[in-house]
Amino acid sequence: MLLEISEAMADNDAQPSIPRKCGPYISSVTSHNLNLVIRGIVLFFIGVFLALVLNLLQIQRNVTLFPPDVITSIFSSAWWVPLGCGTASAVIGLLYPCMDKHLGEPHKFKREWSSVMRCVAVFVGINHASAKVDFANNIQLSLTLAALSIGLWWTFDRSRSGFGLGIGIAFLATLVTQLLVYNGVYQYTSPDFLYVRSWLPCIFFAGGITMGNIGRQLAMYECKVISEKSHQD
Repeated sequence: MLLEISEAMADNDAQPSIPRKCGPYISSVTSHNLNLVIRGIVLFFIGVFLALVLNLLQIQRNVTLFPPDVITSIFSSAWWVPLGCGTASAVIGLLYPCMDKHLGEPHKFKREWSSVMRCVAVFVGINHASAKVDFANNIQLSLTLAALSIGLWWTFDRSRSGFGLGIGIAFLATLVTQLLVYNGVYQYTSPDFLYVRSWLPCIFFAGGITMGNIGRQLAMYECKVISEKSHQD
């Protein structure tokens, strides 16, 4: 009896060890965390690119003025502007789908990349209008941009969570900008809303909606890939 047991143990030791496959829960968590990091990086670089392009437009029209010693890049922008906008874009883009999931309201309105690209184009157009189009006064410009920003939300979002987050983002971003201008980091020409332009919250609102749509589309793509992988397994 003892001899048979020892022979069985020897046979087990002689067999090559086969690595154990991770369970579906561990695999899905690892995949989700990796995709979360990838989405954050993609959103960061999108924010950096948009910040460089749009801030260049504002500087060329003398809407924003930076001290000469901080203009260091080829895009004539302070180094911290694209980094700050990229970080904010990553946070906003990840926050929107998380909020949808928390509220139990999955966003299904116009969920395709062509709609997202149109949303980005409209956002760039709104920013372009704030710098290029001449109005009789800042109030007319602010009202026009506010209508365009709400129209962007209605056309490409229409969710309560999107509107609420857009308002919150506009408030926080405007507050931070007020503090930066107050401390002399940079300035706006012809400020009419304390230290900034009155239309600035509209730009932040539209930017929040735009990055939220990009983040939602990336999250939906992740869910599609994970679903296809689970079906294959």
